[in-house]
Amino acid sequence: MSDWLNQVRFDEKGLVTAIAQDAASQRVLMVAHMNREALEKTLATGQAVYFSRSRQRLWHKGEESGHFQTLKSIRLDCDGDVVLMQVEQVGGIACHTGRPSCFFQQLTDNKGWQVVEPVQKDPDLIYGGNPKNGQHGYEPIMAGEGEGDLVKNTNATTELCGAVLYRLQQVVAQRALADPSASYVSKLLNGPEDSLLKKIGEEACETVMACKDADKGRIVAETADLWFHCLVTLHRYGLGPAEVLTELQRREGLSGLDEKAARRADARAQDLERNRNV
Repeated sequence: MSDWLNQVRFDEKGLVTAIAQDAASQRVLMVAHMNREALEKTLATGQAVYFSRSRQRLWHKGEESGHFQTLKSIRLDCDGDVVLMQVEQVGGIACHTGRPSCFFQQLTDNKGWQVVEPVQKDPDLIYGGNPKNGQHGYEPIMAGEGEGDLVKNTNATTELCGAVLYRLQQVVAQRALADPSASYVSKLLNGPEDSLLKKIGEEACETVMACKDADKGRIVAETADLWFHCLVTLHRYGLGPAEVLTELQRREGLSGLDEKAARRADARAQDLERNRNV
């Protein structure tokens, strides 16, 4: 047995926790388990191989989905009982729900665990059928049974909308780091705040004019311009489409009139509080 493998502290079932992290973004993609053979095969093949507790066999990540994980580096924690792998995620999807990461739920104060990341690809298209809990080698935490639960939304068009917004967010984040002289997005983000806000106003006006002309092609094109500039603006303030989608999810099932009335009441309460502090 290799010396390096002897330093790993496997549990009573012969397993060690394995964390997969994106080598480029440092984002945690998933958590699974490995036995000795899985670790050896991972090093030998250069691709992540886990041990599936549900199927009690080795599980080559991507064997069904095609979303393999190419190994870049591997580390062992101070206690020797957790393995951290930096990988390149083929296809950009690590989770069986069709999302980039298994950690797509965020704890909020008033609603518990909320889905904050859209599906990039319908699981039906990945696997040819919705995978059951644990079918692909690990046991994901599923979202709650709420009426607005995005996990249960299998409408391909709806999921595509979220996926496109998420990819655009990534593009905006990448171009934000570019030279402003060579990138329109970087120029907007590094320029005066008023210039970006003025651009939002211009795109909104052009959308309105397209609607007044009842030109469907222009309505779509101008709305696309408006949405894109809204994504750029969200990025400037440290936000993204996930926050907007979560807010829309919160409003689902609410009367528009009731929601507006609640916002007006909140605004009045804030004004009163400010006046008391003056």
